[in-house]
Amino acid sequence: MKILHVFLFIFFFLIIKSSLFAEKNEPFDGTGGREDLSFLKAKNSNFKKGKDAFKQSEKYRKKNKLKKSKKRLNDAINYFILAHENYPNNPEILSYLGLTYGKAGDLIMSEIYYQEALLLVPKDIIINFNLGKLYFNSNRIKLAQERLEVLKYCNCQKYQDLKNIIKN
Repeated sequence: MKILHVFLFIFFFLIIKSSLFAEKNEPFDGTGGREDLSFLKAKNSNFKKGKDAFKQSEKYRKKNKLKKSKKRLNDAINYFILAHENYPNNPEILSYLGLTYGKAGDLIMSEIYYQEALLLVPKDIIINFNLGKLYFNSNRIKLAQERLEVLKYCNCQKYQDLKNIIKN
């Protein structure tokens, strides 16, 4: 019986000791963490709030409730700006800022944010398509054709869509 008590005492002592000192004693090198951008999907992030406000704005616009649509669009812009301040090099936030400003009618700001996003991801299909459409709508056909050239090798529907927009 004494042997069993001694054995259990040693066993628990070793388990407790190993769990207390399980952490590595290496210095932190700054790597790791949230490299997967899952923080953008948090329920309370400004990016998520901006996307929700943008979606609501589109729903109001389709129902012809333009005053409510404009208010939600301005809310979306404000949320995206806050998200951009926290994560300035995120192309998805920049793309949404370009899209939202475009829907609000501010084509200059829209173009600025699309171009900023393209500096980070030059071959992004959605950003190139939206910027090409913006150029076409502002009668800058040559610039729209440059965006079409970037999309030429993507073998995607956005290339055909932009090509059809420019042709007509």
